Amino acid sequence: MASNHELFFVNQNYAVVGNTKVQNFPKLTYRGLKNMGKTVFPVDPSIEEIDGDEVFSDLKNLPQKVDGIVLEVPKSETRDWIERAADAEIKDVWIHMQRETEEALSLAEEKGMNVRSGTCAVMYVTPGVSFHSIHKFLRKLSGKY
Repeated sequence: MASNHELFFVNQNYAVVGNTKVQNFPKLTYRGLKNMGKTVFPVDPSIEEIDGDEVFSDLKNLPQKVDGIVLEVPKSETRDWIERAADAEIKDVWIHMQRETEEALSLAEEKGMNVRSGTCAVMYVTPGVSFHSIHKFLRKLSGKY
């Protein structure tokens, strides 16, 4: 049976949100979702392209509605992106580990969002042996996958 974290990836359309001005864009998550055959839109107000793809400055600029969103933004921005995701009627949310705040989680709950947090999406979207696959193995052993 698939875990709640794994079920996040049954969606077809995603936005991956970063802020390159503060930290590197989450390329591994973005590329991993694309490699899974998903439609993925990069969202970052501080850059215009990633991997040759157009980057959108906000969710309201996306060419279509997305089912899921991965937030890999600075912790101080997480709550605002939860608000934006709620306004865009996105119900499936992944908040990258150590980026969640009580305020963001409370708002997401209030808005009826299905939130995954406390772990890294990369271990679910990248095949093969890597640091992320080791992390995945250890989480499975501990029952936290």
